[in-house]
Amino acid sequence: MLERFLKQTTFTSLDDFYKNFALYVPEDFNFAYDIMDEWAKEAPERLAMIWTNDQGLEKQFTFADLKRESDKAAGFFHAIGIGKGDKVLLIMKRRYQFWIVMLALHKIGAIAIPASFLLTEKDIVYRIKCADIKTIVSCGDEEIVKHVNDAYAEWPALSHRISIGPIVPEGWLDFNAGTEAAKPYVRPLLHNKATDPLLMYFTSGTSGQPKMVLHDQTYAIGHIGTAAFWHNLKPGALHLTVSDSGWGKCAWGKLYGQWIVGVTLFVYDHEKFTPADILHKIEQYKITSFCAPPTIYRFMIRENLSKFDLSSLQYATTAGEALNAAVYQKFLKATGLQIKEGFGQTETTCLLATLPWIPTKPGSMGVPMPQYDVKLVRNDGTIVTKPGEHGQIAVCTKHGKPVGLFCGYYNDVDLTYQAWHNNLYFTGDVAYFDEDGYYWYVGRADDVIKSSGYRIGPFEVESALMTHPAVVECAITGVPDEIRGQIVKATIVLGKEWKEKAGEELIKELQQHVKTITAPYKYPRVIEFVDELPKTHSGKIRHVEIREKDAQKAQKSC
Repeated sequence: MLERFLKQTTFTSLDDFYKNFALYVPEDFNFAYDIMDEWAKEAPERLAMIWTNDQGLEKQFTFADLKRESDKAAGFFHAIGIGKGDKVLLIMKRRYQFWIVMLALHKIGAIAIPASFLLTEKDIVYRIKCADIKTIVSCGDEEIVKHVNDAYAEWPALSHRISIGPIVPEGWLDFNAGTEAAKPYVRPLLHNKATDPLLMYFTSGTSGQPKMVLHDQTYAIGHIGTAAFWHNLKPGALHLTVSDSGWGKCAWGKLYGQWIVGVTLFVYDHEKFTPADILHKIEQYKITSFCAPPTIYRFMIRENLSKFDLSSLQYATTAGEALNAAVYQKFLKATGLQIKEGFGQTETTCLLATLPWIPTKPGSMGVPMPQYDVKLVRNDGTIVTKPGEHGQIAVCTKHGKPVGLFCGYYNDVDLTYQAWHNNLYFTGDVAYFDEDGYYWYVGRADDVIKSSGYRIGPFEVESALMTHPAVVECAITGVPDEIRGQIVKATIVLGKEWKEKAGEELIKELQQHVKTITAPYKYPRVIEFVDELPKTHSGKIRHVEIREKDAQKAQKSC
């Protein structure tokens, strides 16, 4: 399948990759038809997905199964009036129907909007209004149903509420019964252009209201680099990406690129994350490729990994936030596997990655993917050219929109221009590159701390703290200071065995620890111990919320 979209499918070196990587985009591309249905013709019995849950249920789907089920689901949606361009909100956790629904919506040309199951009534109403959503497909879980019903009561313009079970509430359509009764949908002769909308995400964001990120059909092709060259997947692999279906990470790791390569997806549907359960699934199903955010790795390495047979694992990757080198080293020691870091956003596919042909540098995001012209840009708009200098990560679009980059923020020209102007799309993330061209994360542009004339990147201090055995998670922020302008504050989640030791003595120990690892002026002058850090629905630490709480405390003390 790769040869249909790549000038060259195998590479011997990074230089070969940069010189010969080229994506071909058909004029009328549709992922569901041109990838999934083609696999159903070429390899109908090949296993496309193994789904299991924390109740012990298991289902397996071949490519032929997914074609059959998605055709029926598309027929059901078409029969109830959902058509090309209609927007459908999906609140489906990790239920196997999510993948069937996504393919069905692609086939009829509707715009899928995956969303987190943590959304409240207010969140759902906001999305319905902003995106003019016509239909919601949801789990029949009691809490989700309540939030959807409350939103419907406030905004009854919704055409349909559809439940995939186990409960089908009054006034809702039954997805499973509807698809069984539906006449399978047949592809129209003239279906869509590759530039037509495919899906939209409301970004969780670390501040402000979520933005509506719109992608066209070529987004799926853009993930060839993600799956084939960052995940390094080959046919025969069994790949697990830890992600809820409502996150952009799901599209990154358990949908488009992986199925273009033709591998088997492993989906573990669980209500509560337990590191030991994930490790057991790797052992039980002989998973070969694993990808998860650094947070998952942080909790996994605190388990006794020697109790699990992880010998089937051949490759490990991470993205979503920067990986602390200490976590990398502990995982390497326990498994013998190097964690290959990648970087990108909901607005992009994989921008930077530690690729198979280059040595891994623990803590580095790797090097640019060849489909993107990545730059570091100074505050004055000039391009960083020297190693070690900080700049905002940006994508140059002088020669057109790269395959995989978003189309813009839906219905918001001003917001799109703020992020994408003068032929540069700005990610909002600050980094630097070293002498070998590897990129290193510093922090979000608005998270960088300015203290006594120094610019301090939060990630460097967080990484130093993470090497101390007491620290499970931490967030570095700046707090106002009359003399220095700002000082560094660390908000820390301690390991269970360290919580009784929380106090001045441990604070001094942690401060001294940071001084021995990084420049002494970067140490946290303020340390607060908490039970958990504030996070977005997708699991990213909300530094802005910590800053806001500190500001409120400061005002009250005045």
